[in-house]
Amino acid sequence: MIPFFRKLWKANAPLTACTLLMLAAFAGSVIGIFADPRIITGMPAWLKPAKFAISTAIFSATIAWLFQYIPGFPRFKRAAGWIFSTVLVLEVGIIDAQAARGTTSHFNVGNTLDGVLFQIMGAAIGVLWLTSAAMAYVTFRQPFQNRTWGWSLRLGTLMFVLGAGAGGFMLAPTSQQRAVLAAHEKVTAIGGHTVGAPDGEAGIPGVGWSLHHGDLRIPHFFGLHSLQIVPFLGWLVARARKGTRLLFAAAASYLAFIGILTWQALRGQSILEPDSATLIALGIWAALTAIAAIWTSKGSEQYDAGTAVLTV
Repeated sequence: MIPFFRKLWKANAPLTACTLLMLAAFAGSVIGIFADPRIITGMPAWLKPAKFAISTAIFSATIAWLFQYIPGFPRFKRAAGWIFSTVLVLEVGIIDAQAARGTTSHFNVGNTLDGVLFQIMGAAIGVLWLTSAAMAYVTFRQPFQNRTWGWSLRLGTLMFVLGAGAGGFMLAPTSQQRAVLAAHEKVTAIGGHTVGAPDGEAGIPGVGWSLHHGDLRIPHFFGLHSLQIVPFLGWLVARARKGTRLLFAAAASYLAFIGILTWQALRGQSILEPDSATLIALGIWAALTAIAAIWTSKGSEQYDAGTAVLTV
């Protein structure tokens, strides 16, 4: 791992430092899960900080790794590295601080301090999203020797931006919150993860996604990890020397899958309890994916992607 982090450090020192800091924060949060018996919204107090720490470590390492394949735009990469790392450390720091206080971080407007911290988090995420959109623009401007590999990076960053933006669905007040606000009464939260029930009900072990209602964290999760999954699909397609059309088909299929998950969550339906409409949509998606895979897999790239495409 030392050579790996040395190369990441050379690619972008702030992002690599952020990765190492988040790994340390993850280890501390895991200890907190077992050492701190408190429960926040139905889950161990330090589970959310642990999830955000490891997710942030993966994200910052991925961006540093991605920058190795973008030889141009040095000023942007330097500025983006500092912006990403600062925002991420701030975000996880607030989440940890709120967990230590025994309260929630997201959607929390219970008092002045909670409301201010949530607004800071929202503003920071807005900056991160704009920087991510600029990063997607840069990948579209960057020429790549291998078309398939280049398009996997472009589509991965673009779908990440879309997935991150979809988190905005969580900011809308729930029907219960709107009713309280309409009565001119005070609410302690604005928005939420769960559709059809308050946050904090029974969740899937480990991730906390709702067992019986819609949960917007699910499509958000798959959208954010487009940044890793789509380049991995591009690597597989390139190694198989298949045409770029197959990559586009795979990316379109993945995006459609996220769309189905979003539609399901917005209807207040648990991922574990799909209705007939959801099952039909998934069946159509699977059939079209298979047809597209067969049709687009014919042909090969004019040049080999090489086994070192993912060398870090």
